[in-house]
Amino acid sequence: MIRLGAGSLERVVAVGAHCDDIAIGAGGTLLTLCSARPGVRVDVLVLSGGGGEREQEERSALAAFCPGADLRVTVHKLPDGRLPAHWDEAKAAVEELRAGTEPDLVLAPRTDDAHQDHRGLARLMTTAFRDHLVLGYEIVKWDGDLGRPPAYQPLSPETAEEKVRLLEEHYPSQRHRPWYDREAFLGLARIRGIECNARYAEAFAVTKLTLNLGG
Repeated sequence: MIRLGAGSLERVVAVGAHCDDIAIGAGGTLLTLCSARPGVRVDVLVLSGGGGEREQEERSALAAFCPGADLRVTVHKLPDGRLPAHWDEAKAAVEELRAGTEPDLVLAPRTDDAHQDHRGLARLMTTAFRDHLVLGYEIVKWDGDLGRPPAYQPLSPETAEEKVRLLEEHYPSQRHRPWYDREAFLGLARIRGIECNARYAEAFAVTKLTLNLGG
């Protein structure tokens, strides 16, 4: 298996359509990355949930998922499930984010995610961040849209357990959902771990990747 590192990784962008998307899809990766690179700058954009309980949950959770990072979080108030109808506002938010950072890595939803909010944000990201490594995280759901991802971030057992603990601790508003439980999160991580010869892992889609093998 080929392993490509991110080299000098100083700035990361992470975006979600909803509060908890980033933590569910890439929480273990953020824990791994931030623990290994104290002071890394992480710019976060979330399109919905601003101004209430969900925003408070998100800010508390991301602070825990990004230990030691220079964390900057923006949470907007677009209505959940209505991103296509608020395309201009979403595009403006992404363009404002892009104008303020030059990241080494972007974590975003997958362009083939079945949820219209996730999918719409993903498509905005690949046009706004044209010359960046954009990794599309996955979120298990009723739609059954999980595929065969080409990129993996192995997680130590301790990191996988910490991810689940933080998800359970910081998002009490989501505990009633039938899919929001330890078995779902660890189960998917175990499957992705098997696929990359690790105990646990998070998996990502890659829309476009430029190699520099002669440098």
